[in-house]
Amino acid sequence: MNFSAWLPLMVMLVQLWPCSASTQNSSTQNSVQSFTAVRRVKRGWLWEPLFATEEQISQDSVYIGQLKSDLDKQDGNLEYILTGEGAGSFFFINEYNGKIYLKQKLDREKKAFYTLRAQAINRSTQLPVEPESEFIIKVRDVNDNEPQFLDGPYVATVPEMSPEGTSVTQVTATDADDPSYGNNARLLYSLVQGQPYFSVEPKTGVIRMASQMDRETKDQYLVIIQAKDMVGQPGAFSATATVTINLSDINDNPPKFQLRLYYMSVSEEAPVGTTVGKVFAEDSDTGDNAAMDYFIEEDGSDVFDIITDSETQEGIILLKKTVDYESKRRYSIQVKAVNRYIDERFLVEGPFEDTTIVKINVEDADEPPVFTLENYVMEIFEGAMSGSLVGVITARDPDEDGSPVRYSIVHSTHSKRLFSINEHSGAITTTEPLDRERVSWHNITVTATETRNPEKISEANVYVQVLDVNENAPEFPKNYETFVCENAVSGQLIQSISAVDQDDSSEGHHFYFSLAQEATNSSHFTVKDNQDNTAGIFTGKSGFSRQEQFFFYLPILIWDNGTPPLTSTNTLTVTVCDCDTEVNTFYCRYGAFMYSLGLSTEALVAVLACILIFLVFFLAIVTIRQQQKKKPPFSEKMEEFRENIVSYDDEGGGEEDTEAFDISALRTRTVMRTHKPRKKVASEIQSLYRQSLQVGPDSAIFRQFISEKLQEANTDPSVPPYDSLQTYAFEGTGSLAGSLSSLGSNASDADQSYDYLADWGPHFKQLAGMYSSHRAVGD
Repeated sequence: MNFSAWLPLMVMLVQLWPCSASTQNSSTQNSVQSFTAVRRVKRGWLWEPLFATEEQISQDSVYIGQLKSDLDKQDGNLEYILTGEGAGSFFFINEYNGKIYLKQKLDREKKAFYTLRAQAINRSTQLPVEPESEFIIKVRDVNDNEPQFLDGPYVATVPEMSPEGTSVTQVTATDADDPSYGNNARLLYSLVQGQPYFSVEPKTGVIRMASQMDRETKDQYLVIIQAKDMVGQPGAFSATATVTINLSDINDNPPKFQLRLYYMSVSEEAPVGTTVGKVFAEDSDTGDNAAMDYFIEEDGSDVFDIITDSETQEGIILLKKTVDYESKRRYSIQVKAVNRYIDERFLVEGPFEDTTIVKINVEDADEPPVFTLENYVMEIFEGAMSGSLVGVITARDPDEDGSPVRYSIVHSTHSKRLFSINEHSGAITTTEPLDRERVSWHNITVTATETRNPEKISEANVYVQVLDVNENAPEFPKNYETFVCENAVSGQLIQSISAVDQDDSSEGHHFYFSLAQEATNSSHFTVKDNQDNTAGIFTGKSGFSRQEQFFFYLPILIWDNGTPPLTSTNTLTVTVCDCDTEVNTFYCRYGAFMYSLGLSTEALVAVLACILIFLVFFLAIVTIRQQQKKKPPFSEKMEEFRENIVSYDDEGGGEEDTEAFDISALRTRTVMRTHKPRKKVASEIQSLYRQSLQVGPDSAIFRQFISEKLQEANTDPSVPPYDSLQTYAFEGTGSLAGSLSSLGSNASDADQSYDYLADWGPHFKQLAGMYSSHRAVGD
């Protein structure tokens, strides 16, 4: 029978064997897993049981089993060979008999099985006598690992007063041993510390409440849990874990006041909102469970209020109304503290609230005077004579000593000079008559000051209403422009009128209208009172003539319903217009204007034409003047500054001609600032001229002359606002022609000869004749 046909069955049996072996040897200590094979009766491999237990090496090698071929004659002709995982390191085989030995310790947690191959060959031929066979050696597990709590240390929270059996948390330990064989990895949990408050389930590790606990007694517990493998049998490994269990708060405690009676005090000067004191109710709970609200009970006076400080949970008593020592000196109030959030499970134990009594004493203080009223309203008729009584204000010192009070007016709007007050009695009087039409209400601020302590001052407002007196007669609200057509018919409405009255009537104004007595006999117009403060003006006849009468003046009588009634006469001017029935207002106004001027239309046209001509003439003059103003403002000045050479249209009369040219034009017209008085220009120039005949341009005299002229030009305020060039020429003493200037002719007439002028040509003929004739006359 061929061996290869049995190999699959043999391998299957080898793989399934551990389960059978595990079942048969479940009670065998330290023998968890093994490898074995069944013996074949027919030709092939003969297997002996193979066992490999971890950490069981106490000598050099341990026999674990034998491989043997049924062809082995035990004559040493066969050689057994072992290959695969661990061959040669962990496992080796006796090549003569097939026995397998373990040389090193095995660790199942690192490697649980090894796959090996066995072969038998003929030593002579080196040929296999059996086909190569693969088998598996599994490592038996032993209890060599301790349990471990990988998630520790644990922290858990459970509400206080939780019922027995309430789950708190669960702890879990792990064991690296094989959980599928034996009890090496089977753990058992127990409570080392935490009795009698907690318990733990042995198999699951769930921690539960064993009794109800109060957080206010103790809020944290330290529990120690132990885990043992091998279900707690002797020799088992164990590990512990620490569990910190915190008790969370629930509202199971009502508030309690520290004191049953509180004493406080408040000054009568304290303003509203002043803190009188604080009360505090203790609550053993925390957070929102300790939150509370305070209330005031049985306080009929409604003088105090209480609020809760959200941070300190204190009740703050505040002053809701001012207190008066003289009126009431002691208050007693009852304060209640109530939990804001209540757990209905504990209502059976009683209400979650508490009360206390607070007694408050009012302290006396020097108070300012107190007015009988905060605001006074007084009335007085307008026009009342100076010194008339308006009203009386009263203030008193509320203190027991009763200091006298002094009154004064400290402020008023448009009114301080109109009123005065008696500083002792508080009587307010007028200082001059009042006019309601100017100011109808006066606001006065009056102070009351203690005479013994002037720092104690109180103020009160006094409102004075000026009552109306019927002193103004009704009148037209405006100047009416009333027109009537020449062809108007009788009974035609030409104007509606009304009236106004500056007085103030408590019952409302009512006005009455009629024609004045002097106009009742006139049949031209009539007045109809509409009984609604208006009236209508109607024509009393048909047809009007502008030539006969251009204007009608109607006296309208108006009276009011005052006491006594006042009457006024208002004149209504009616203008007759050149129209049929409908009035052209513009045309009528134009006709009335012309009539008032006494001009006809032709005359008005002539006047307008004259005015137009005058306007045209005026505009022409303005235009011419504007053009003249556009000329340079310094044109004349510039001409003056540039007159170094003067041109004449006519020939001069010689040296005696003093009208042709005025030498004074060369001088500056404006007196120089801080400049010394000038000499006579003509004599100065003559003197300088004579001196220049003997000196050159570098002479000090010539330089002085130039400096003076420069200074005059720099200090002259009338010169144009830009630089100008003035040239002064020095003729010199070496000229063959000599000087042509006549400035020095008076001094040298006797020695001067002008005969050479005749040799200068026709252009100087007339000048030569003039000087020749002058010479002849002189001679």
